[in-house]
Amino acid sequence: MDNYHLTKTGGNWHLRREGSEKDLLEAPTKEEAVHKTQEYMSDKQGSVKIHSSDGRITDERTYPRSIDPRRSKG
Repeated sequence: MDNYHLTKTGGNWHLRREGSEKDLLEAPTKEEAVHKTQEYMSDKQGSVKIHSSDGRITDERTYPRSIDPRRSKG
């Protein structure tokens, strides 16, 4: 399973595959970035770690939901 990180850099939010410098998507707000990430991940398998603006991981989402190893609401 691939790992992705949604982080804020230079005023915008960016989704990147772990270990890559290439942006897969960019958005001006976190809300828009999360929405775009959901669309991007619709046909992929992976874990997305969502960071706060200070860099801490605040949420983790597995796509598709059916492969999530934990039975949590998130």
